[in-house]
Amino acid sequence: MSKDSSADEPNVSRMIFRVAIVSRLSVLVLIVFWRYLLSPYDTSASLNPSCLLDSTNQSSVESVLWPRVRVAVEDSIVWDSVYFVRIAQCGYEYEQTYAFLPLLPVCINVLSQTVFAPLVPLIGYRAVLGLSGYILNNVAFLFAAHYFHRLSIIILKDTKAALHASFLFCFNPASIFYSSIYSESLYALFSLGGIYHLLSSSNNIAMLLFALSGSARSNGVLNAGYFCFRAMHQAYDAIFQRKNIILAVEVLIVGAVRSLCVFAPFIAFQVYGYFNICHGHLPDEMEPWCKKRLPLLYDYIQSHYWGVGFLRYFQLKQLPNFLLASPILSLALHSILHYTKLRPDIVFSLGFRAPYEEKHAAAVLYCLKTGQRQKEAQISNNISSKFLLEDHTIRRRKQKSKEETRDSFGNLIPSGNGAYVTVKTGCTSILVLPFILHLGFMAATAFFVMHVQVATRFLSANPPLYWFASQLMVSPGISKRWGYLIWAYSAAYILLGSLLFSNFYPFT
Repeated sequence: MSKDSSADEPNVSRMIFRVAIVSRLSVLVLIVFWRYLLSPYDTSASLNPSCLLDSTNQSSVESVLWPRVRVAVEDSIVWDSVYFVRIAQCGYEYEQTYAFLPLLPVCINVLSQTVFAPLVPLIGYRAVLGLSGYILNNVAFLFAAHYFHRLSIIILKDTKAALHASFLFCFNPASIFYSSIYSESLYALFSLGGIYHLLSSSNNIAMLLFALSGSARSNGVLNAGYFCFRAMHQAYDAIFQRKNIILAVEVLIVGAVRSLCVFAPFIAFQVYGYFNICHGHLPDEMEPWCKKRLPLLYDYIQSHYWGVGFLRYFQLKQLPNFLLASPILSLALHSILHYTKLRPDIVFSLGFRAPYEEKHAAAVLYCLKTGQRQKEAQISNNISSKFLLEDHTIRRRKQKSKEETRDSFGNLIPSGNGAYVTVKTGCTSILVLPFILHLGFMAATAFFVMHVQVATRFLSANPPLYWFASQLMVSPGISKRWGYLIWAYSAAYILLGSLLFSNFYPFT
């Protein structure tokens, strides 16, 4: 590793932070600009009736020193932000509010009663709640962008492609939701952070972050799939390479326990909702879902109040929403098909038919490294710096790739006959496979089950979208055309989102 690479890493990290800050400030400025220029479609955003059960609720007519600031902040609380702020203020009062998981409201409530409590006499309690949500989510996005870049370095092993992907993430088409009082920023932070620590062999930290992602958004529980994926492959390695069934069982048990821990916050919240709504009532007084063998509150709310279900959104009147979601779904489909076309054996075998040498190159997900785990953990803590090299250094390594290949920890990979093998890197790496599987499941869910217009923000934290987009942008011959198209798409959705969403018009 050259001295320049270690010196460049802090500079690149600071650059990502600066770009992320610029992106958030740009979105916030657009929100203020459009709110000032246009009248909102729905003026009910500032309504704030007293909490049902809390006698200490702050009065909605309390006098404040800065009434204009209060009105400006409260009027910006629109769409789902109303639910998050209301829950932070009053708790879960109604059945449908249980569709919104507790992490964001809890964080908002804590900030409003600690860090920003001195502002209550100035702008009022509800405005402080809103301000807490804005600051929390925008700061969370900065760290999410940081994790995204470090993760991209590990996966792509290409400084230029990782930078392009990180810039695209900072200005992603769902940016309005990452700067508003929505759970996207916290979900992205804990999901991307969890994956980064998983690939860095920090399993307990990864498990904690994945669990937090599941308490921010329901799809956060899908991150347990990364532990399941790794456990299956490590068990396969234990059986067929090490001939050790006991070790395979141990690996599967550990993977199952970690996956269960990821699910635990979501399950606990469902139990909390069941006891609040169903427990202590007579059978004829209970809601229908309370009487089911598996009383899953979240599924009932999504179906009953929002009409979510398989093919239920396939109606002619919803065609504009399908068109609104078509760019992100097209990009997701292209990413999946591109990877499948290049690595069909890997995709259709879920990686089990991959060459052992390539699995060794991605040992953190595919192979057991008993006896070397402490060494690997120490090496992987500095993994990003190993690949933050000057472009000429990367080119020299590519020229030598036929003679020697290094694994994800920088070690040479021997083939069976003692020579060195070539292992695919970048967007075709075997490390990308679990991300592709994750993206495919989420894209199919968004298209067939959910309100399709939410696909833009639902898929916005999936790294393969930006990795493949960046690959299109840096590929010779087509980079300029695709670069303009991708940036135009992101810019258009940022402008459209800040205009429509902030003025209480429907947008994704």
